[in-house]
Amino acid sequence: MTSEESPSIQKAEPAEPDASADNFPAVAAEPPAETAAAAAPVRKRPRPGERRVQILETLASMLEQPDADRITTAALAARLQVSEAALYRHFASKAQMFEGLIEFIESSLFALINQVLEREGHGSAQARRITQVVLQFGEKNPGMVRVMVGDALVFENERLTARMNQFFDRIESQLRLCLRGAAEAAGSATPTVDANSLAAALVAVIAGRLHRFARTGFRRSPLENLDLALERLTR
Repeated sequence: MTSEESPSIQKAEPAEPDASADNFPAVAAEPPAETAAAAAPVRKRPRPGERRVQILETLASMLEQPDADRITTAALAARLQVSEAALYRHFASKAQMFEGLIEFIESSLFALINQVLEREGHGSAQARRITQVVLQFGEKNPGMVRVMVGDALVFENERLTARMNQFFDRIESQLRLCLRGAAEAAGSATPTVDANSLAAALVAVIAGRLHRFARTGFRRSPLENLDLALERLTR
């Protein structure tokens, strides 16, 4: 829809090899049988930080299953083919793993929102685009949606739910700032009241569409007929 790209946690695809003649490997003579037998395969250890990212990628992937039950550290460790103790070398608790996902949501979306504020000049246009960006992010990251709407946090530490609530409060605050300028430009006698009411309505649209996306097993797109709804709300 626009040049902003919604990021997602995903494994990087291996680069395609360069097919130029200069990059073909030299053909080496086959080693003696005894040498080949002695050369045991060496397991490559992840570089610092790689295992942590891999854990978060796997957790996000497991959350994408529509019928997923509460994810335990045992299930996560089994998916990664490591011990639970190996998980705790990178995260002090499962709550800290979810905090890693929330940090990704926050940093990704507020970076995108900053791009919107730089590129869109009009307050109402900014508010519409911010709403679209949040929902586009959700569509691209269904596992993150279950964190955003709280489904994945029901049995987890209460501070995680509080942090996601603060995230939506920040979105609403930014929408209020955009819309107040638009209300003033339109000559409203009560620009603050108008901006507060519309910002709350837009956040309700965001939350409701993300809930429906999760509730329908990620079948109903959060972007469905969005342009029409935003036009009616913000005209």
